[in-house]
Amino acid sequence: MLPYRDPTRPVDERVEDLLARMTLAEKAGQLFHAMLTMNADGTLAEAEATDGPFLRQGTTELVTDGHLTHFNLLGQYGVRETAEWVNRLQALAADTRLGIPVTLSTDPRHAFTDNPGASFHSGAFSAWPEPLGLAAIGDPELVEKFGDTVRREYLSTGFRVALHPQIDLATEPRWARQSGTFGSSAEVTSELVRAYVRGLQGPRLGPRSVAAMVKHFPGGGPQKDGEDPHFPQGKEQIYPGGMRDYHLAPFKAAIAAGCSQMMPYYGQPIGVDGWEEVGFGFNRDVLTGLLRERLGFDGIICTDWGLLTDAPILGEPHEARAWGVEHLSVAERAAKALDAGADQFGGEQCPDVIVELVRSGRIAEERIDASVRRLLRAKFVLGLFERRYTDPDRAEETVGAAEFTALGAAAQRRSLTVLTNRSLLPLTDRPNLYVEGVGAQTASLYGNVVADPAHADLAVLRLRTPYEERPGRFESFFHSGSLAFGEERLKEILRLLDAVPTLVCVNLERPAVLPEIAAKAAALIADYGASDTALLDVAFGRARAEGRLPFELPRSMAAVAASRPDVPNDTEDPVFPYGHGLDI
Repeated sequence: MLPYRDPTRPVDERVEDLLARMTLAEKAGQLFHAMLTMNADGTLAEAEATDGPFLRQGTTELVTDGHLTHFNLLGQYGVRETAEWVNRLQALAADTRLGIPVTLSTDPRHAFTDNPGASFHSGAFSAWPEPLGLAAIGDPELVEKFGDTVRREYLSTGFRVALHPQIDLATEPRWARQSGTFGSSAEVTSELVRAYVRGLQGPRLGPRSVAAMVKHFPGGGPQKDGEDPHFPQGKEQIYPGGMRDYHLAPFKAAIAAGCSQMMPYYGQPIGVDGWEEVGFGFNRDVLTGLLRERLGFDGIICTDWGLLTDAPILGEPHEARAWGVEHLSVAERAAKALDAGADQFGGEQCPDVIVELVRSGRIAEERIDASVRRLLRAKFVLGLFERRYTDPDRAEETVGAAEFTALGAAAQRRSLTVLTNRSLLPLTDRPNLYVEGVGAQTASLYGNVVADPAHADLAVLRLRTPYEERPGRFESFFHSGSLAFGEERLKEILRLLDAVPTLVCVNLERPAVLPEIAAKAAALIADYGASDTALLDVAFGRARAEGRLPFELPRSMAAVAASRPDVPNDTEDPVFPYGHGLDI
């Protein structure tokens, strides 16, 4: 048996044996964490066989010719088909010269957000509130159970790296990515990330772990004007309140908890002493000076997706998120990221660039070896060489199992946050209900659904936080801009509130501006991802809402614009402060 295939040998010895056998091209392939789609029937997607939005090369070409062994799966598919696809992918990798197993990752799959660049709707997986909802509950034990649920469902289908938790702080009310955070408090986020990492990885990383790739170092919340750095208008990250260390605190907690991987964000810091004004994935001051040397992190650093090459997304052209180094060539960008301390390039698939950098003398092969050691070591520690395949029957039994579904459903109810209650809740009997944004069939289990508010005893209205429509298919998923309801829509809502006592539930993917609604609603509840059944169970007293706001709700967009993006809860005279919530 070759030493690297011998599970009785120490991991470091196995790593060195395998590394010594690898060609430069095989090493280069490890440095890319590329995106894959699959065919709905569980077969491998090849470039000519898919019109998928991201796949630029076929699966077989990436594995056999490119020597890639790290992938993240995009899209939602059947559980059995996913497990069978994983096995086909692993069999393809097993047939390569060295048989290095694939490490498969995924964005979050356990809540309600559906954004192909950030998170997938739960689908067959157990449905939980967004991380904001877990923060609203504020229970580390529950978050650890959530992480353990994710671990068990992921393991059964073959996912071994979670591209989460996201521990940026929600300090800029307009930023699109807040629903994936634990809110604006560094203290709460630090406590919950420790629990999350324990749930995913266990006491230490091992064969039954899912590795946590924590993001987005050093904290992606303070975006200028709240714009997201997936796009050029959002590339600048600023700290007018001087709160840089506040945003770092959760990452210190994640490192102390043993997180195995870290993803820097796209943002380009502006006006920060000691930091070069280039995106964090290219930033030696941040990745080596801060993360490696000051904070002592020795795990894998994987850049956020698409830093090197321009590429189509959802059929549209998008430039690389090479903020601050747009003028550099692809090879020069790759070299700068390696010099900065990155180990791996997310969402890229150009290993030939790395080969040429080494052959030209621009990057030493020893530098490549340092990153490949980390990447191979993770595969050995995760037990992938011994257990690369998954059991489709077990996957179907595990994903969405009754135990996990019940935990998620209970968390949805607990996370609901009662903001106002003017003697409406809890509801009793079977009232005549007028509903908007609530399924009539579900509502009929609680009351008599009527089509006209004039015939209703009360109304139930579900709303989402407002946002500005943005051009482009991809950008449309990132809800940005104004948090206030438009004039006509607000008039419609207030007319209903004047006509009949109304329970309003607003989904807070961002902090909505709703002072007029708060003043007129008979009761106002916030949700962060909850079913109609969860809401109505709380409204009718069948379940208890425990949530407290994980960020403040501003009074106006003028107050938002005047606030400092790096300072938590910084708007003047908020309608509801951080931590607000009522018991009913």
